[in-house]
This record gives sequence, structure tokens and C-alpha cells, in this order.
Amino acid sequence: MIPKGTTHEFWKSIHAGALKAAKELKVELIWKGPLREDDRDQQISVVEDFISRGVTGIVLAPLDDIALRAPVANATRAHIPVVIIDSDLKSDDYISFVATDNHLGGVMGGRELARILGGKGRVVMLRCMEGSASTVNREQGFLDAMKEFPGITIVSANQYGGPTTETAYRASENLLGPLKASAGKLTIDGIFAVNESTTFGMLRALQDAGCAGNVTFVGFDSSTKLVEGLRNKHINALVLQNPFRMGYDGVSIMVKHLRGEKVDRRQDTGVTLVTPENMDQPEMRQLISPDLSQWLP
Repeated sequence: MIPKGTTHEFWKSIHAGALKAAKELKVELIWKGPLREDDRDQQISVVEDFISRGVTGIVLAPLDDIALRAPVANATRAHIPVVIIDSDLKSDDYISFVATDNHLGGVMGGRELARILGGKGRVVMLRCMEGSASTVNREQGFLDAMKEFPGITIVSANQYGGPTTETAYRASENLLGPLKASAGKLTIDGIFAVNESTTFGMLRALQDAGCAGNVTFVGFDSSTKLVEGLRNKHINALVLQNPFRMGYDGVSIMVKHLRGEKVDRRQDTGVTLVTPENMDQPEMRQLISPDLSQWLP
């Protein structure tokens, strides 16, 4: 299994789900990926290394929907089946795509932001990275949702947070800088961030500027710090994926295919909206703070 990166909580949850499936299905899971989610060359190198090692199958989260096409085609030519998870690939050389409906997630985030704002106001979106199909689809979903609310003006939607929380923090500072009116006040009403790193980077920037809680903020994904931000209402909502299930299903579908069973071409792993009001419901707690200790090394 090859993730986009190995540092974010999201990927740790995917790893845990994959390990659970591997244990139940009695297969060996080799987990290896780039440290940063913009290191295309490193991810390509990992795919090529697994091909040369003659692994039985590859479960891949491509960090670029074009750059990973050739390595996946090479795997297919070597008779190594590939399951794609998390983020789509502009190719047909895979047996199944296991992921969130990311466009729907973006729509959900946009509609929740608009609901809180009463359908009017000035908003910004912090994008993630070019070439990342999952976040591109969320960004488009958000923009499509905004078309439903003529009273909302998009002030900025062309800034990218980059691959880490640090790059996202700097991008958030740069985005917010011209929008500061006075201490603790911004000239915008709402913010949407599209993944774990951009959400955390924006949260830090808002907190450092004394603006946290004074602007409606909807983010994507979960981590300890983001859950804390949700609880103290520095974040108004988080759009949640189910990364544990994504990792589990990615391995399970690969094993089914290897055993000659029919698998679906597309597996939707679900998307949920969590708010300060519903975050303590048992099903929400399982999503925002899963216990991964029994699975991760």
C-alpha cells in the first residue's frame, strides 16, 4: 500500500484500517510512501520498486492524477493489479477506485458554510495542491455549492496551501493578511479549507491573528487539534471522510480480486458533516477520534 504521504493523521487511519484487513485476510501488508504529499518522484519510485520486487498487488493513493499514470500502467503490464484509493487517476489501468465522494464533500461543506451565514457574505477558499484529484473535486464541489447562494461573494479561491501544515500556515497568513480590518476582525465572513493540512494551517493562522471564532470556518478531515478547534468553536464544522474504512476496503477489494471474486469498479466510503452540536454522538466520536492503537505499530 502506497499512500500520498505518511505524516498526516488521515494516512495513519488508512494504515490502521489496512492492517486490520490484512490480519483478517491473512496477507502481508507492506506500507511505504513519500514523506511529503508533493513528492511525485518519490511516490513513482516506490511504485517502481514494488513492481521490481514482484508484489502480488498494489493499493495506491496517487498524489498526482497524471504523473502516476505511467507507473500504474507499468504495474498492469507486469500483471500486478492496482486498486486506487482516496484520489482518482486519469487512467483505466486499475481494478477498483475506493474513495470518498469528494465533490459531494465540497458541496456539503459549502452548503453548511452558507447555512451558517444565512446565505450571504464574503468568503474565501484555501485550496490544497494542483494535480490532487481528491482535493480538486472538493474545491469544485464548494464552488458549485456557492452558485446556489447569490448573496455570497467569493473573495479568493486561487490560493494553495501546499503539502504540509507549515506551507498551509504560511499560505493562510498570506491570504488573511490583506483581509484584516482591525484586531480580531476580518473583512470576510467565511472560510472553507479542503483537507487536514489546510484546515490546520488556517486554524493556526486565525488563532495567531486573534480572529479564531470571529469568522465562520468550515474545514475538511480530522485530527486531535482540529477536534479541539471544533469543540472550542474556532471551527464551525468539519467534513469527515472515513479513512479507516478506506484502508480496510482497499486491501479487502484487492484480496477479493486476487481470489477471483468480482469487485465493484467504484466503492464509496462515505462522507459526514460533524459540528460542535453533534460531535459527541457515538457514531461521530468514532469518526473524529478513532482508536488506532491496536493496529498501528
